Amino acid sequence: MTCIIVDDNLMARMAMRKLIEEVKDLSLVAECENAMAAYNIVNQKPVDVLFLDIEMPGMTGIELTKNLKGKSSFIIFTTAKSDYAVDAFELNVIDYLVKPIQPARFLKAIDRLKEAFESNKEQVQVRDKEFVFIKDNGVLRKVSADDIQYLEAMGDYVKIFTPQKFHIVHSTLKSIEEKLPPLKFMRIHRSYIVALNKIDFIEEGVININGAAIPVADAYKATLNARLNLL
Repeated sequence: MTCIIVDDNLMARMAMRKLIEEVKDLSLVAECENAMAAYNIVNQKPVDVLFLDIEMPGMTGIELTKNLKGKSSFIIFTTAKSDYAVDAFELNVIDYLVKPIQPARFLKAIDRLKEAFESNKEQVQVRDKEFVFIKDNGVLRKVSADDIQYLEAMGDYVKIFTPQKFHIVHSTLKSIEEKLPPLKFMRIHRSYIVALNKIDFIEEGVININGAAIPVADAYKATLNARLNLL
């Protein structure tokens, strides 16, 4: 994944460069000391991720992020303050790192980045199965993927919820996940998979689908944000 460091502080850029050099999946293509320089680079040739400081002279990191809406770049904020966490969530950035950035915390951000990056790649390499068969009292019943709202793991069983009823199948959530269209469904918790187009609203880390409240685990929040069609 190609990346750019955007920070007006030379020492901060050097520290970030050292962290990036330790990750073989990252390729540093430029370092910028202001947001406008990064904007010009991304407009000429999009990169995969920006490690972006927030408080900079001229255009701030938040302003740059808003100006990059619609571009292919992911954003990871790097800042000396923790005051911008709400802005980071609303702007759909991958992660929010507070300086000085510890290697373990940096790697956690990279794991989230990889997950979001792979999710984007699936949009090109997609197998779009339109239905599944469910064994119900000895009968194989065809269920349209468009009817499935969400799935809940219950031990050795999985409940599959549709608008009309729910089905219980003897299986693992992972096994069923592999049979669902990956662009339409996403695991958001170790016990839940949701149909993204069935989400009514999300509030305080909880997804609401047809009145059901489904928790989003922290490990999946960044990827969920990356896949939602936020305005």
